[in-house]
Amino acid sequence: VDKDTMKAGGNLAGVEQMTIDGSVQFDGVGGLSDHISSLKEMVIFPLLYPEIFERLKIEPPRGCLFYGPPGTGKTLLARALANECSQGDTRVTFFMKKGAECLSKWIGESERQLRLLFEQAYQMRPSIIFFDEIDALAPVRSDKQDQIHSSVVGTLLTLMDGLASRGEVVVIGATNRLDSIDPALRRPGRFEREFRFNLPNKEARKEIFKIHTREWNPKPSDNLLEELAEECVGYCGADIKALCAETGLCALRHRYPQLYESRERLQINMDSIKIKANDFSMAMQKTVPASQRAVPSPGRALSAISKPLLENTLERILQTLQRVFPHAELALKKDQQQGNYVIDSDEESPSISEEKPNHKMPDGIKAEFRTFSRYFCPCYGSVFKTAENPRDQPTSYRPRFLLIEEPGSGQASDLAAAVIHSLEKFPIYTLDTPTLFASTSPDETCVQLMRGAQRTPPSIIYVPQIPSWWETVGPTLRSVFTTLLQSIPRFAPVLLLATSNVQLRDLPEEIKALFNNEYEEVFRIPRPTCAERRHFFEDLVMKQAAQPPAVKNN
Repeated sequence: VDKDTMKAGGNLAGVEQMTIDGSVQFDGVGGLSDHISSLKEMVIFPLLYPEIFERLKIEPPRGCLFYGPPGTGKTLLARALANECSQGDTRVTFFMKKGAECLSKWIGESERQLRLLFEQAYQMRPSIIFFDEIDALAPVRSDKQDQIHSSVVGTLLTLMDGLASRGEVVVIGATNRLDSIDPALRRPGRFEREFRFNLPNKEARKEIFKIHTREWNPKPSDNLLEELAEECVGYCGADIKALCAETGLCALRHRYPQLYESRERLQINMDSIKIKANDFSMAMQKTVPASQRAVPSPGRALSAISKPLLENTLERILQTLQRVFPHAELALKKDQQQGNYVIDSDEESPSISEEKPNHKMPDGIKAEFRTFSRYFCPCYGSVFKTAENPRDQPTSYRPRFLLIEEPGSGQASDLAAAVIHSLEKFPIYTLDTPTLFASTSPDETCVQLMRGAQRTPPSIIYVPQIPSWWETVGPTLRSVFTTLLQSIPRFAPVLLLATSNVQLRDLPEEIKALFNNEYEEVFRIPRPTCAERRHFFEDLVMKQAAQPPAVKNN
């Protein structure tokens, strides 16, 4: 990205406008269609249709916050937004600042740079100010922090929502540490909307693969992209882009290995370089996803070896889980898009200006039509919304699920990972022992993870081998865990998923109180049946062992 310093007087020195790569558009961003629709409402619609907001006497949102794991497309979406706004005669100025770039060693210089930045953006409106890594610029103010940094945060708060209006200036912040940002920034008037960038699911990964391979000749087949999206669990958008680049280099190594030995430029034929499926396999062995460099993802599909033994059991687990946690049906449907807008018919909803209804109804029936009726089913422990519109989202009542295996069988770890892999559309928060005790304060880590799960519903809290986990952690952490679990609203779609190699009757009473056996919240994993074992050995002996060894081609 080229940077051109704007020469707008000596007092505005140091304020930089960025020249954005014009090739980045919304069609080059995969798996973020919901965020793109919301950004159009915030930025593009006020520029193209100002009469709508004037007629309704409302002010469009002027700030949004992007947060999520690294490499999920936060900066990419901001650049694509700047290009989409600069279509036709309309030009939008884009300013990009790193959080640490605004800080200076001189007292008052950081505040001056922020004021100059907003002045320059106001003069060149409409404009977008993008603060990358905003947690370094506006951390949480506390007594332990120095006064200089608190002054910078106060200046930013005043500029974003002070006495003077910002006009057509949109402020976007990006961070992967949401809890480190000062809470005063996260309110309407400053950052109205918060967009969570999760790791892409299978459909989103396939879409990202199509974007990065659409210029290839020949293009990869749709079946190959489907398999790659299934295998690349835990890959973010940046990982997939790096994987496609590594695949091209693997194809180059196969076709022209002499390039790495020669010091001179050789004559090559680009049409002879063909990318094959084996190149993707080799590239995946060399690529380590960003999400797995710190903490590996707990979700993975059943391996080809264990699939004949556990496939039917996994299907029964998912069917039971849908009754306990109805939101799981949204993740298991391939054609279901998460977060779609539900549009009701105008005829069913009366205008807010109507004083008298068309038909007289008793007060009890009126209240029933204003809200959805909720019915609790004691057999399944779930609450379902009943309404005339079948597209309404389901409602879960305190969803919890425990997988119990026989001691020494080792099936719960594979099945729990397969369940998480099937529900990969939902954010996963793992509360295992290494995650808690990797930091100096396990209690603080537990609080951050569980509050993060409550903030991004539907979500899953995963506790593997909860009996040993319960014995390892101290009484303080147990009290924190149970208190936070009880503080989650009963109808919040936050699933507690746990595994155990101890039978239910032998578990501690505190763990028994978390899971209700009568509501099918406890699933006992059975042993593989005779037919499943026969299918396993038939594939192993009759097919795999009977195959001749592969001939090595020199």
